[in-house]
Amino acid sequence: MTTPLQTPDTDGAAYALRAARPEDTEAIEALDGSFTTASVFRVAVTADGFALREVPVDPPLTKVFPEDDGSGEEDGAQDGDHTVVAIGADGALAGFVTVSYNPWNRRLTIEDIEVAPEHRGRGVGRALMGRARDVAAEHGAGHVWLEVTNVNAPAVHAYRRMGFAFCGLDTALYLGTESEGEHALYMSAPCP
Repeated sequence: MTTPLQTPDTDGAAYALRAARPEDTEAIEALDGSFTTASVFRVAVTADGFALREVPVDPPLTKVFPEDDGSGEEDGAQDGDHTVVAIGADGALAGFVTVSYNPWNRRLTIEDIEVAPEHRGRGVGRALMGRARDVAAEHGAGHVWLEVTNVNAPAVHAYRRMGFAFCGLDTALYLGTESEGEHALYMSAPCP
């Protein structure tokens, strides 16, 4: 099913949300998920937990994620995953969200969500997250959960605006990867 999405951006662009098709794979893998930020979240681990403090970075930090090897194994992707794409008026991929559901703890996991740089700030990410929450409701999920690096302050701010709160930290998840030195922040939002 394709759902039209009108966004409140300045050029009046419209997007369509639909389930991903096999022909979308190449565009999904090629989507530029990089970002630039003028701040990051500094993580302080204590004996009783952890604290986060947003700090400015100068010059701004640009993060480019490594290319996906196409194995479907990065970011926790599994056979039961469901991917929704946002398609712009020009027919090009504007973004996508991939989710999986774990019945044992009624958790819908956002495995990956990306919006192409030229479509950011237009409501595409919010619409994709809304569709993910629809999938959560269909499964009877109790909450939606995701992981984000501490250097992705723009995403953290967006998730917080969408009702997500911090729920955990992993200081070892990125060891031995191109993201070594960063920390995984976990966020969750309840499902109605």
